[in-house]
Amino acid sequence: MSKINVSIPQGTRDFDATTVKKRQFIFNTIKQVFELYGFAPLETPAMENLETLMGKYGDEGDKLIFKILNNGLDHENKKASATSAFENVLIGKNDKNLTERALKYDLTIPFARYVAMHHTKLTLPFKRYQIQPVWRADRPQRGRYREFYQCDADVVGSTSLLNEVELINIYNTAFNQLKIPVTIKLNNRKILAALAEICGGVQHMINITVAIDKLDKIGIEKVVAELVEKNIATQNIEIIKQYLSINGNNDEKLAAIKNLIGTVEIGKNGIDELSYILKQTYNIKNIALDFTLARGLNYYTGCIFEIKAEGVAIGSIGGGGRYDDLTSTFGVPNIAGVGVSFGIDRIYDVMEDLQLFPEKISQSSKLLFFNLSETENEIAFSTMQQLRSSGIACEMIFEAHKIPKQYKYAEAKNIEFVVNKIDSTTGLFTVKNIFSGETKEVDYNDLLILVK
Repeated sequence: MSKINVSIPQGTRDFDATTVKKRQFIFNTIKQVFELYGFAPLETPAMENLETLMGKYGDEGDKLIFKILNNGLDHENKKASATSAFENVLIGKNDKNLTERALKYDLTIPFARYVAMHHTKLTLPFKRYQIQPVWRADRPQRGRYREFYQCDADVVGSTSLLNEVELINIYNTAFNQLKIPVTIKLNNRKILAALAEICGGVQHMINITVAIDKLDKIGIEKVVAELVEKNIATQNIEIIKQYLSINGNNDEKLAAIKNLIGTVEIGKNGIDELSYILKQTYNIKNIALDFTLARGLNYYTGCIFEIKAEGVAIGSIGGGGRYDDLTSTFGVPNIAGVGVSFGIDRIYDVMEDLQLFPEKISQSSKLLFFNLSETENEIAFSTMQQLRSSGIACEMIFEAHKIPKQYKYAEAKNIEFVVNKIDSTTGLFTVKNIFSGETKEVDYNDLLILVK
């Protein structure tokens, strides 16, 4: 028999018990914050119709969509259509003879599709949160995976900027509870639209924003090279460079951007929106205007957010923004929306690097009964069931291993207490704290108090 290559696809991972518990800690923390702000849960399918996803993420994003092959293409009567379909795909065209569905790229577009399908039944504004995996055909690297979880909160059916204010507060509350020091970066796509307008016209906006969005990754020289390649005029590239060099505190940045694009109506609207949000979030000190923030996705129309963890070399750990006309792509216009996303996998990496997880988070059981004599084991099993009925997670070693091996099991599973002796006459339990080394002899009531 040939040797089987046991592996998993690049960009995917297995999660052991400790990792799962840590991830659940993140999920539960953020979920509680969402529900604190009145958001309700929603789930959508792993796959969507291809036409639902394509054209929503820009040319760069569309290339990263995982398409699913139609079944039955190997049947004799479908060989010709399959061959033709493959040829179409090779020249960059989609072909329904080959693929009609795809794994979802993010949670926002499926949410917009859901709203479009059910908008007559929804109570607006509709506030939902969603915690599910998404898939991208990206190049795997640290903090970037092909299968990963997103954790979104969105509001549709309201144009009020207080939604943006509330979402910033959600970010601030959640990251404070996770103890992650962050900067909440803020910009507005209307400002980017104004920049495009004074740099040759709005038809250049996508090329400009896609290039600007890569600034942190490729640097200013390569951004300029990309703008040249996209036929942006030299004098307009100089304006973009001036735009990208704006710095200082938030007030200084607002003054500088007013001087640069404040005469353009859409730019003035964007500046006014940022000024209002900053005024309403004056008590949150870690908000920073960042005009290099572009969020390359085409569907954003207003304020955009990005979260940067401090003290860790990793990309953004959250982002989002206003998308006032997203559902119109599904035939339902005029439903405003705004949302934010938490990058769970990167948040996990940050918390690992900064050692922010609770010390006993990997603990599965609080108490372990050793395998002792037959009489002691009977008492142990009965007692274990009583403790479980009181909500105490505990377990027992069923095989008759030597005592040192049983201690190793407890240490490996991070179990705090072990019962290593039971007096069948008095009903007393000898309990050892693995962490401190302290040993006590207690009755059942004291045992219950000790391990609760």
